[in-house]
Amino acid sequence: MIEPGSFLYTHDPATGVATITLNRPERLNALTFEVYGELLATFRALDAEPGVRAVVVTGEGRAFCSGGDVREIIGPLLSRDAAGLLEFTTMTCDLVGAIRACPQPVIAAVNGTAAGAGAVIAAACDIRIAATRAKIAFLFTKVGLSGADMGAAWLLPRIVGFGRASEILMAGEFVEAEEAHRIGLFNRVVPDGEVLAAALELAARLASGPSKALAVTKRALEAESTMSLADALAAEARAQAACMEHFDFREAYEAFVAKRPARFE
Repeated sequence: MIEPGSFLYTHDPATGVATITLNRPERLNALTFEVYGELLATFRALDAEPGVRAVVVTGEGRAFCSGGDVREIIGPLLSRDAAGLLEFTTMTCDLVGAIRACPQPVIAAVNGTAAGAGAVIAAACDIRIAATRAKIAFLFTKVGLSGADMGAAWLLPRIVGFGRASEILMAGEFVEAEEAHRIGLFNRVVPDGEVLAAALELAARLASGPSKALAVTKRALEAESTMSLADALAAEARAQAACMEHFDFREAYEAFVAKRPARFE
């Protein structure tokens, strides 16, 4: 049973959708050491969480996530030694790894500002739906840090291309919602106040589909980025043959023949 104390977690058994809501609106949902740790633990636990077939991540109030809290993270980091700093940066990277390793589709409902670590968390999700007022920035170079933080230099070029990713990560400027949508950083932009509903609707649609097939698709998207075409084709042949042995493949066929909705396992 997932029961975090630093953010909100709900699970709707009717749809199979779990919702993670960052809940520090007075601090623009800035991250603390506790939030980081509980997010990491939650994403690692989702694989074994009964009935969760899709996940939505969003923020309370007018921000999605403004990154690390200046008072509670940035300040304390200045007093850490090299080992302590590496411990922290490794943990933040582990969070992104856990989001990518999570077998369920993960959708970011970007309700407002996503900055710094918040931008990377959104980028780590499979799909990003944003409100019109939303904006996103990878601010790291603005504070003297590498733009390549928490996997941003791996994630962003795959989403928007190398040239655009270079400019976004080096300049550290905010990208408004419509521009982010134009370059593919946001999948969809919806009116303010409708972003969570849109994300939940898509999540429920995915959750009603074949979970195994979706997990295999996500794993392939992750793994094939480092493969040759020949290796990718071989991997896909093996994966697809395995899917054809699964109940869901036969169920889809029988549902089509019977002209009824498929009831995936």
